[in-house]
Amino acid sequence: MTEVRPSEQMRNLGVVQHGAPILTELAPPFDLPAERDAAEQAVDALFASMERIAQVHPFAKGMGIAAPQIGIGRAAAVVQPPDEGAGAIVLLNPRITAVSDDTDEQYEGCLSFFDVRGLVPRPLHITVETTTLDGTTVTTVYARGLARLVAHEIDHLAGKLYVSRMRPDVEPIPVEQYRQTGRTWAYDS
Repeated sequence: MTEVRPSEQMRNLGVVQHGAPILTELAPPFDLPAERDAAEQAVDALFASMERIAQVHPFAKGMGIAAPQIGIGRAAAVVQPPDEGAGAIVLLNPRITAVSDDTDEQYEGCLSFFDVRGLVPRPLHITVETTTLDGTTVTTVYARGLARLVAHEIDHLAGKLYVSRMRPDVEPIPVEQYRQTGRTWAYDS
């Protein structure tokens, strides 16, 4: 029996894979509240995808998925923090408005090319503006691992993959060489 590669497993679960044009395109924002129904449908589809994926792969570091990754070219994403009790974060029309000077470099994976992991430098704190379904703008500050997850998904909505954030002298490693599966990101206290 042939083992199914992680990227093929994600493709089988409905995740758009690297090379698809939608992953490099800017996702248009929703006009809220006028497009509330379309935004709700996109978010429902994201949650359904996330649920399917979580049934076949554990995510100790948390998980996120952006609408373009399921073939919806709109500015919506969902992030599930690693803490089981924490509710999911819905990102509609998200925009990073501030980043901290302090950064760190951690491995990231991506459902759209799940065969590798890459060392990605990111700010330890980000400030993000999102739009609620009723059109209200909300500002939230995210830190450490949650900042990393949210920034990763916002990059997807801008048509960027994490490999574009990696240092030029660093290459992604095969998932088989990655030794941090099943553990949360480590940070100095």
